[in-house]
Amino acid sequence: MRVRVLVLTGFGINCDYETAFAFKKAGAAAERIHLNDILETPRMLDDYHIFVVPGGFSFGDDIASGKILANRLRYRLGIELTAFVESGKLVLGVCNGFQVLTKMGMLPRTKGRLEQETTLVWNDSGRFEDRWVSLRVAAQTACVWLQGLDRLELPVRHGEGKFIARDATVMEDMERRGMIALKYVTRDGEPARGKYPDNPNGSINDIAGICDPSGRIFGLMPHPEGHIVRTQHPRWTRDLSVDPSSDGIGLEIFRNAVRYVEQNL
Repeated sequence: MRVRVLVLTGFGINCDYETAFAFKKAGAAAERIHLNDILETPRMLDDYHIFVVPGGFSFGDDIASGKILANRLRYRLGIELTAFVESGKLVLGVCNGFQVLTKMGMLPRTKGRLEQETTLVWNDSGRFEDRWVSLRVAAQTACVWLQGLDRLELPVRHGEGKFIARDATVMEDMERRGMIALKYVTRDGEPARGKYPDNPNGSINDIAGICDPSGRIFGLMPHPEGHIVRTQHPRWTRDLSVDPSSDGIGLEIFRNAVRYVEQNL
């Protein structure tokens, strides 16, 4: 079976080509599909195993980053996307896509329905952050996209990346159920403890990514498609013992998703 991936595009999304390429490099058949085409023919979702909302600036980040796209997906495709998830399939949101998934209620989905419980707001620095960050996979996470991974280095580029929860109950529920997926750490792997720039946006508990209770819906602010070959990393020339054509760590996230579909769907 060939794993099929639908990568959303249109209206300011601008990381669709890189994301589709990453999935293809991981062995999947990835297609970029315009939002209008999906809204016109929602049944096309049945033909895919993975649905992806890539990074970018959907609808110019008017109102708030990802809010307009989130509303379109929730109110015009919510039933179909809920059925998509409940059939055991996977969803990924990167950067602007993460903002979209939280604001439409697809993440964290603690109650199994589309209800906004978290969001991403302006960085504490008050500016757009474009830098590489160190990350650690959270202990006992349920996220299937991160299986076998521990430490990663990926780029971030966002103005509204500070993760917050609606209240302490939501945060406690996420911690207890393994829904915290990825955290910012120092380059040495120690907790960032909110310190800038290790935590580039001030996210509560250094959270860089979360998943739903099943582990199949994953959202993160860093860009895994930005490190799928070693030469994308700014320090790649300093370790001459490593083949420059080798894969970047971000590719493992896409491989995990493809592997999961092959084994479970």
